[in-house]
This record gives sequence, C-alpha cells and structure tokens, in this order.
Amino acid sequence: MATVLLLRHGRTTANATGVLAGRTAGVALDRVGRDQADRAADRIAPIPLAALVTSPLERCRQTARAVLARQQGDPEVRVERAITEADYGQWQGRKLADLAEEPLWRTVQANPSAVVFPGGESMQTMQSRAVAAIRRIDAEVEAAHGPSAVWVAVSHGDIVKSVLADALGMHLDLFQRIAVGPASVSVVRYGEHRPEVVATNTDSGDLSWLAAAPAPSGDAAVGGGAGHDEPGTARP
Repeated sequence: MATVLLLRHGRTTANATGVLAGRTAGVALDRVGRDQADRAADRIAPIPLAALVTSPLERCRQTARAVLARQQGDPEVRVERAITEADYGQWQGRKLADLAEEPLWRTVQANPSAVVFPGGESMQTMQSRAVAAIRRIDAEVEAAHGPSAVWVAVSHGDIVKSVLADALGMHLDLFQRIAVGPASVSVVRYGEHRPEVVATNTDSGDLSWLAAAPAPSGDAAVGGGAGHDEPGTARP
C-alpha cells in the first residue's frame, strides 16, 4: 500500500495574529512559517516522492514549493481543490478571540459534526470531501507507482485532523482531540483491511526509512510486531 505524508502548511501571518484566515487570498507564510516549511522539506528530502499534491491556497503552495525544491527526482505535482481550507463563511477573517464568544464556538469544540458555518460549509462536508480526495489520490498513486510509493498532501489543520480522524476510525465529534501543528508531518497508509496511522503531528525526526522500507503487507502483526526493524518495515 502507498504511503501518504499529510503535511500542514507552515505558520502564517494570520496564525501569528490570531485571525481565522480561511480561504482569504494572499495569506502567506511568515518568517517562522518559512523556516518550518524548510525543516519539513529537509525531513522529506531523502524520500523520492511519487507525487506532491497541494491545496490551492498560497500558504500551502509555498510549503509545497519548499518540499519540491529539495527533491532529487521529478514527482508529479498537482493542485487539489478538495483539500483546500474549510469554508468558514462569515467567520473568515475574524479574530479567534472574538469567535470564542460566539455560541457556535462551543459546538465546534464539542460537537463539530453538527456545525454549519454561517454562510459557509458544514464540518461534515469538509471532512467528506477531504477524505474522499486523499483516498482517491492514494489509490491512483499506488496504481501508477506501486505499493512502495510515497506521496505528500499539503493542506490545512482542520483538513489534516479530519483525515486522521477518519483513518483512526474516530467520529468527527472527537477530531478536536487530534493536534496538528504548523508544518507537522503525519503518516498514513491505506491498506486492504484498514488504514494504518504510522505517525501524527511530527515536527522532527528521521523519515528516511520510508524511502527504503519494502511495502508492508497490510496485515497487522499479532502482538504488535517489532516496529521498523521487523521484516517488511526495516530501517536501512
């Protein structure tokens, strides 16, 4: 089964000032965010990527460009609207501190499956479109490049959290339990029987073992296995 690296964009000017950017045009990485994107790109660099897929928003494109600049090969690059930021509607562009005073804020925290942003989309719709896109592209990458293929999806915090919740078999109402920091890398494999969540919210550490590990069988090891040193997932 192919492996997808879910990469959140680096910190933006909106993140730094506590503003919900949403789909606002022109929201770019700040200096910290550019450094974060570069570090994530360095971590991914040893892995020959089969594909690099990004949200159309500028902050994700910037992060994707950092990853692409460090690749030795020539991965397929595409923009995927289905993994763009949630449509926060009338919440977009407002201060998070002000939004926290809205009655809907508590629902976002405790019961996100019931949330429809005023003038925007529901959180269920957000998750459905993102999960469908990630699973579809993953199947396409594996069909084209084989089960050892690794690809990157550059997206947004709530999008990555919702995809991870689906992979973990969690109800959307529990997805706020998942942390996804700026420029963090989470690793998922979609197997024949179930998704396998290999890592979440990592912002440091070696990822080069993903480049050399043979494709796993998709079966879970009884007893938990021996980690990356077991047959089929050995480190180089």
